[in-house]
Amino acid sequence: MKLTKFPLVASIVLASAVTLNAAGFFFKDGDKVVMMGDSITEQYLYSRYVEAWTLTRFPAWNITFVNVGISGDRSTGGNSRFARDVLPNSPTVMTVDFGMNDGGYAPFEENGFKTFMGGLQGMADQAKAANVRVAWCTPSPKEDPGSGPAIKGYNETLEKYSAGVKQIAATNGNALFVDQLHPFMAAMDKARAADPKNLIGGGDAVHPGPPGQALMASAILKGMNFPPLVASAEINAASAKVVKTQNCKIDGLKVAPDGKIEFKQLDAALPFFPAEAKPMLQWAAILDELNDYRLKVTGLKAGKYEIRLGGIKVAEHSNTELNAGVNLAAAVLAAGPIADQVKTFSDALQAKDNYYHGQIFRGVLIADINIPDFLDIKKEYIETKRAAAFKERLAKMPQFFAAIKKTLVMQPHQVEIVAITKP
Repeated sequence: MKLTKFPLVASIVLASAVTLNAAGFFFKDGDKVVMMGDSITEQYLYSRYVEAWTLTRFPAWNITFVNVGISGDRSTGGNSRFARDVLPNSPTVMTVDFGMNDGGYAPFEENGFKTFMGGLQGMADQAKAANVRVAWCTPSPKEDPGSGPAIKGYNETLEKYSAGVKQIAATNGNALFVDQLHPFMAAMDKARAADPKNLIGGGDAVHPGPPGQALMASAILKGMNFPPLVASAEINAASAKVVKTQNCKIDGLKVAPDGKIEFKQLDAALPFFPAEAKPMLQWAAILDELNDYRLKVTGLKAGKYEIRLGGIKVAEHSNTELNAGVNLAAAVLAAGPIADQVKTFSDALQAKDNYYHGQIFRGVLIADINIPDFLDIKKEYIETKRAAAFKERLAKMPQFFAAIKKTLVMQPHQVEIVAITKP
């Protein structure tokens, strides 16, 4: 079924719903986002998750993201490379995530902290001059094995550095403070209470893997006032009426004599969660917290019901559960047409990241070029070639953004609610 078969009014309703849904969110339609940081940023995990949640929640937006994280970097490095790495992307907004390396993996020391703050302030000054909004993010915690509160050890230093990040955000306009440190440590404490041997990040002590970085992304998005609603539909089976919808449109509702319910649903957003981050869900319910994909069906006869999308079973619920309303986000991300679309989208997102990181950022912008003396090639010649290659390759980025956009065209899907047990 093609989207064009829906009346024009559907597009108007959906556009309006998206606008209302966006109120208060830090990112805006039309933004160009640059994500700055150290090796944790360069892992392309939390950055991609923040991007993916944003794009799937607002698929109609024209918003782009690039990652300029560099392994081993500190705030002073971010400041010194701001003009080279940030400004060529013409950003309207950026995220800054430093601190892990800045503290030196040692007890707090005032001189190191002053250097850290100087680097942050330098970036703040350059961002203000370029009219760039900034989300200042605290570092994520270091996750060492052992019992006791997560705050102990190097995280005490990182907490003081996080207070510095908060100060920078407070004293520089057009800015937002985002706390990643404490939500992550809260999950660590919960896991340690269950078993002191539990490590939840999924990577090493400094570099979280997908579970930890999904938690980081959720903290960033919550700090940005990210709207959890994907779509919501309420149906009265007894009267065969659509009671209420949010961020979606329902068309062609039918209730058969045997109780089977059918309709087409066109959503204005998609749920998202990285499957590789699932181990985190036992410590932090971020899938449900960031994805409210709700279905409520009243007036059903007692029994169990199977929910199908595009003819594929995605969930099973009792009439009591459906009467109260169920969140289908996890179910529709596991199988069916929504899961397929999100997978296609994620592949396009990774292709963009691979190109920018490999062919532009590492491949040209910061590539090491070692020329033997006997070739007598001047540095000016190398830099001229570098600038030309950078310009040429950067000009290809719109192709990747367009490919991502293409995967986000919302399509209606057939929904069936079928009784599988009788009273």
